[in-house]
Amino acid sequence: MNMKKTLVASLALTACAAFAQDMVVKIGHVGPISGAIAHLGKDNEYGARLAVEDLNAKGVTIGGKKVKFELIAEDDAADPKQGTAAAQKLVDQKVSGVVGHLNSGTSIPASKIYSDAGIPQISPSATNPKYTRQGYKTTFRVVADDVHLGGTLGRYAIKELQGKAIAVIDDRTAYGQGVADEFEKAVKAGGGKLVGREFTNDKATDFMPILTTLKGKKPDVIFFGGMDAVAGPMLKQMKSLGIQAKFVGGDGICTTELAKLAGDALGNGQVVCAEAGGVEGAQKKSMDEFNARFKKRFNDDVKLYAPYVYDALNVMVDAMVKSNSSDPAKYLPALAKTSGYKGVTGTISFDEKGDVKNGALTLFTFKDGKRDQIAVVR
Repeated sequence: MNMKKTLVASLALTACAAFAQDMVVKIGHVGPISGAIAHLGKDNEYGARLAVEDLNAKGVTIGGKKVKFELIAEDDAADPKQGTAAAQKLVDQKVSGVVGHLNSGTSIPASKIYSDAGIPQISPSATNPKYTRQGYKTTFRVVADDVHLGGTLGRYAIKELQGKAIAVIDDRTAYGQGVADEFEKAVKAGGGKLVGREFTNDKATDFMPILTTLKGKKPDVIFFGGMDAVAGPMLKQMKSLGIQAKFVGGDGICTTELAKLAGDALGNGQVVCAEAGGVEGAQKKSMDEFNARFKKRFNDDVKLYAPYVYDALNVMVDAMVKSNSSDPAKYLPALAKTSGYKGVTGTISFDEKGDVKNGALTLFTFKDGKRDQIAVVR
């Protein structure tokens, strides 16, 4: 009996010792889990959770030690002040890296905190050019920026939509104003006529005054720089005023949720939007497989950027494996040299600023309440 107890105790100790040898690596994720765009923040967080679960199931070894990854998820409510508080919290918890934030308005101020701490940050969705142009060596992103996105949409509005009178509205956030500025530049460069520039904010619900002003200028294209939570009600109010202009926007409105938010105000082919990122050809198969696994795991459809979060986290871990260390100072050089990484969303390589090289954009419209792909452009 005593021998049996001794054997059980010995086995327990061995198991504990084996578990103790596992190295725990903390990775932070930040997005808006509360507020108007909580559905997008949750989508991003789910992408991070799926990546961590897959890595732990696969078993990853770094520097000869088996690793258990732990996701530390924080909510920034798409608010810059809350974003910096969340960033400091992750630094204090000694995370090895951060995937996030979702918004440019939170990613930019948070990036200084991560830079000061020497912690790598990969945003899966912040598109404002300033984010990677501050000179920080810790800052990366896996999607094309607003120069590419806004510029592409501006040219599309003139050439393909034949816009003769173009109006612009933005929500005054770093993202909304930034992408609207780039759209306006492209319209002017292409010889287009801008008939009005108005602004709102990201928590507004009444757009009647600015839409009434624009209606008098008879626009045939209205560009909105902002998110789907504002775009949906804006489309409803456009319809009530009888404004039949094409509604153009960036990735913030280019979500599966827009159809629910706009309801019957979403006319077939009325909306044209661009999502930073895009897959075509053989790559489409891996994205479809990801979407199916995501749906099975979370009982929810991918809203927008979950696949990019998934890739961002995996790229970060790939750099840790290559450098045999989860110490930010040691794996950061390997992360900066990332080249040819085959992800769900395509091949990822970083340039000297930390921007993804040859970033794709996907143009969409909506038909019968569903997103319908127009084209992938680079």
